[in-house]
Amino acid sequence: MSAFPLDLLGLDALNAILVIPAAAAAVLALVPGYRLGARLNVLAALLTLAASLLLLSPDRPEPGRYLFVDDLNVVFIILTTFIGFTTSVFSATYIAHELKIGRLTPQYLRFYHAMYQVLMFSMNLALAANNIGLMWVAIELATLTTILMVGIYRTHEAVEAAWKYFILASVGIALALFGTILIYLAAQPAMGGGVDAMVWTLLIDQVARFDPALLNTAFIFLLLGYGTKVGLAPLHAWLPDAHAEGPTPISAVLSGLLLNVALYAVLRFKMLLAANAGALAPGPLMVTMGLVSLLFAAFMLYRRRDIKRMFAYSSIEHMGIITFAFGMGGPLANFAGLLHMTMHSLTKSAIFYSVGHIAQIKGTQKIADIRGLTETHPVLGWGLVLAVFAIAGMPPFGIFMSEFLIVSSTFAREPLLVIPLLVGLLVAFGALLLRLGNVAFGEPLGSTKPAEASYVPLYAHLALVLGAGLYLPPMLVSWFQHVAGLLG
Repeated sequence: MSAFPLDLLGLDALNAILVIPAAAAAVLALVPGYRLGARLNVLAALLTLAASLLLLSPDRPEPGRYLFVDDLNVVFIILTTFIGFTTSVFSATYIAHELKIGRLTPQYLRFYHAMYQVLMFSMNLALAANNIGLMWVAIELATLTTILMVGIYRTHEAVEAAWKYFILASVGIALALFGTILIYLAAQPAMGGGVDAMVWTLLIDQVARFDPALLNTAFIFLLLGYGTKVGLAPLHAWLPDAHAEGPTPISAVLSGLLLNVALYAVLRFKMLLAANAGALAPGPLMVTMGLVSLLFAAFMLYRRRDIKRMFAYSSIEHMGIITFAFGMGGPLANFAGLLHMTMHSLTKSAIFYSVGHIAQIKGTQKIADIRGLTETHPVLGWGLVLAVFAIAGMPPFGIFMSEFLIVSSTFAREPLLVIPLLVGLLVAFGALLLRLGNVAFGEPLGSTKPAEASYVPLYAHLALVLGAGLYLPPMLVSWFQHVAGLLG
């Protein structure tokens, strides 16, 4: 499975996706210059992506007590490392502008690049962890890292957003820790104490013998705890502030990746409950929280005045749709959930790529002060138009296909649930197009200076989302169908 350079280092791909960002973080903390730091950050993200692609090989390492790779987590790992790489490319030009105008100092730039790689390391560790305790630790590390990065500008608003994120995330992670302990207690009578009672590949084999009451209680705490990190309403309050006040590359990573990592943890525990005949069905709880999040966020989109906050609520909306799909379960709904998660990550990160540069050019994030982008900055303006069309679910983009599959699978099984689902989708659709009109096509307002931007990440993501809407490769379809079957 190992490529030649990894052989020289004595690493396999599973270890490489952890060692590369960890080593890069240590190096970047010492690199004084911005240009070198940005290039090393991109290089480390590219090497991590290359290592993750090697995990597609059927010759995978045997599961250990702490790390493993299977058909489910490899989907999340490749998506994470790909967007981690493209965001590092976007970040290079974005952060250069922040340094130029004095919003960041060279000291904070070293911190930013080092923390970026720590975030990549912690998310990969959470996804590759075969120990539910280690997964909790990794998600906590990712959370603490993003909290520090949200407050990096050191303004009153940024520090307030970071503290709000810290307080609410701490509550969520405490609930998730309690749920993890309950899983361990449920496993002890059947598996004995020690590390084995926390190893996921062993838990899934023995879970039919666990006490259903403990499993039920544990899942409620886990859903609430990790649901806070997913951004599900009413546990979402940290997310809009974190997006609005932190650097835009971190907004892209939060919406495109970190929310998925927390959802991955929920899916792992959902699989445990599904394998115990006496446990409650986790689907209805997920369906309820997903619908509440979708409807709440859809209506809140109309009240947003800050463009980054608006797209933060769009993330809450789409994580609600994805949670709803996985809660419905079954081959078609799970397939649609995986596809929607992938398309949302690609599209929402593309939106933040465009919004980040637009906010730098205009000097504001207020929607009322941004007008006529397609005339003043056509490349960025039309990129935003296409990305909003995609996230709103318009054909022929991939999100239209995933939403169509979610609606059709719901109609086939629970027709009444289609009503609130469609209401949420249509309300959000109207809100996004209403805001887009003046921002993209209104009378030009604000600065018309040329953008110092890299457009490759933005249009690369849009090309992938458009391509997925027009044609899904059979290999990708069979891969997602297989993973959907694993999810039950």
